[in-house]
Amino acid sequence: MRDYTYPATILTAKTLFKVLGMKFQTSGTEHIPREGGAILAANHVGYVDFIFDGLAAQPSGRLVRFMAKKDAFDHKISGPVMRSFHHISVDRDNGQQSYDDAVQYARDGEIVGIFPEATISRSFEIKQLKTGAVRMAAEAGVPLIPMVTWGTQLLKTKDHPSDMKGRGRTIGLHVGAPLAVTGEDPVAETALLREAMTALLDKAIAEYPLRPEGQWWAPARHGGTAPTLEEAARLDEEEYAARAARKQRQ
Repeated sequence: MRDYTYPATILTAKTLFKVLGMKFQTSGTEHIPREGGAILAANHVGYVDFIFDGLAAQPSGRLVRFMAKKDAFDHKISGPVMRSFHHISVDRDNGQQSYDDAVQYARDGEIVGIFPEATISRSFEIKQLKTGAVRMAAEAGVPLIPMVTWGTQLLKTKDHPSDMKGRGRTIGLHVGAPLAVTGEDPVAETALLREAMTALLDKAIAEYPLRPEGQWWAPARHGGTAPTLEEAARLDEEEYAARAARKQRQ
C-alpha cells in the first residue's frame, strides 16, 4: 500500500505531543515484527486510543491498519482521512466483510489493529473479549500480539470530562510477546489473550507515575474508584437500552 498522509500525520502528532510535554512509557515494542502480517489486539480505555496505539509500531517501522466503525468512514472530514490511512471499515450490518478484509490485510503482510473488547471499558479493566482477534490471526496464519495502552482515559473517555490538551500527561504503551494461535478453540485461546492483556495492564498501572489509589481513572482492583467489571457491565446494558429506545422513537 502507498502511504502519503499517514506518515506525515504521525510526524505531526509526535511534534504536537512534544510541544504539549507529553511523556511515553513503552515496553515490548520489539515484539511487533519488522515485516509480515500480525493482529495487534489492544485494550480500550478511551476514545483516542487508536491515535497512540500505532506509536508502538514505530520502532519497527510499521504502520497499523485499525478496524474502526463505519461512521468514521462516512463522515465528510474523517472519512477521507481514514481511507487514506487504509484503515478497515467495520459495518455492524455486514460484519463478515470487515472480518474478511482484516484477514486479507494480515495475509498481505499488514499489521491490523483491533479492539477485541469492542467498546470502551468503564472499569478500565480488560473486559470479556470477542473471539474475532484469535480467529483472524489463525485464519491469516499470523501472530496475535497483545497490547495495552494506559493513560488515554485521562484525555477522553466515557462518563468523565475531557482534557484533550493533555499537557504533561504520560501515556503507557506496553506490548506483549506474540501468541501463536490455531483457531481450534477460539474461546480458550481468547482466554489466554485476556490473561496476557491483564498482565500487561497490571504492569502499566504499576509503572505509571501517578498512583491509582482513590483515582476515578483506575480499576477498583488497584484501589481506584472506577466501577467494577460487574458494575460497568450494568452501565453498558443501560446505555444500550437507552440507545435502542431512542432509535425506536425516531
